[in-house]
Amino acid sequence: MACFAAAAALGAEAQQALEKTFESGPVKATVRIEPVKPLIGDPVTLTITAVAEKGVELLMPEFGEAFERFLIIDFVPRESLDDEGRTVAVQRYRLQPPSSGPQAIPPILIEYVDRREGQREAPEGMDAYELLTERLEFEVQSVIPKDAKADLKPPLGELAPLAPPPSAKWPWLVGLAAAMAAASPFAVRAILAWRRRARRRSAYDIARWRLDRLLAKPRPAAEQIDAFYVELSGIVRRYLEDRFELRAPELTTEEFLASVGRSPDLSRDHQILLRDFLRQADLVKFAGVQPSSDDIEQSINAARRFIDETRENAPLVEEEVIGDR
Repeated sequence: MACFAAAAALGAEAQQALEKTFESGPVKATVRIEPVKPLIGDPVTLTITAVAEKGVELLMPEFGEAFERFLIIDFVPRESLDDEGRTVAVQRYRLQPPSSGPQAIPPILIEYVDRREGQREAPEGMDAYELLTERLEFEVQSVIPKDAKADLKPPLGELAPLAPPPSAKWPWLVGLAAAMAAASPFAVRAILAWRRRARRRSAYDIARWRLDRLLAKPRPAAEQIDAFYVELSGIVRRYLEDRFELRAPELTTEEFLASVGRSPDLSRDHQILLRDFLRQADLVKFAGVQPSSDDIEQSINAARRFIDETRENAPLVEEEVIGDR
């Protein structure tokens, strides 16, 4: 009973949260850990929120960076604009601590480029400004009370006489083994079917995961811009294949646009948006055209807009398609 009472007390205490805010120029970042005193086995939610003034480009940390000692159960990135035009980027992790006792979230690096008029984009000799948070400490509680005795109590009274040996169980075990062998093919199929269902996610969620992963990286230099457009257009084409069952990756742009024109599921506005996006990507990939910063942002916004606006009724697909094909 003492263990259960201690666990209940620790559970109430574990609901507290630790939150700290850090600022660097036009960027403010908040790191929140909840609960701050979890029980061993309970996940911890880590939320990183960064707000940048209008015209400032945020470069959030890459997935799992600096969290090697924690098991990452879930990761949800989000980015939006508020009413004042500021960029709000949120990364939410669910982490499994490796053991009980003192733990710590290491400092987190957030970078940004100041593209506001009259401002220096980055410090001299660097690609971006840096905002480094502090190390945040928390403690994982054990369910065993701290004052519990480690020694064993002596036995109470005399030992009872030995019971007669039980009857042989091998016939029963043989029968059980035969039944399990007969049922095993069905059990294996059921387990595989359950695992396939567990791995299924919507085509929209997978496409946004790919896009967020790409945009979390620093913007490419001039010599890398064609590779960036290859990956960006590939995300849209793979989404089209998963969402609308179009053989987009196997078609040329013109063949694909003709196929899109025959699809009853795509509106005229979305067809025009795709046409402009893919032709701009082809100019960069195959004609060697160097896009401006505004051109790059327009392409990114076009990809994000198309994926977001067609998310309704997105089918479920196998999660392993998240990897590059």
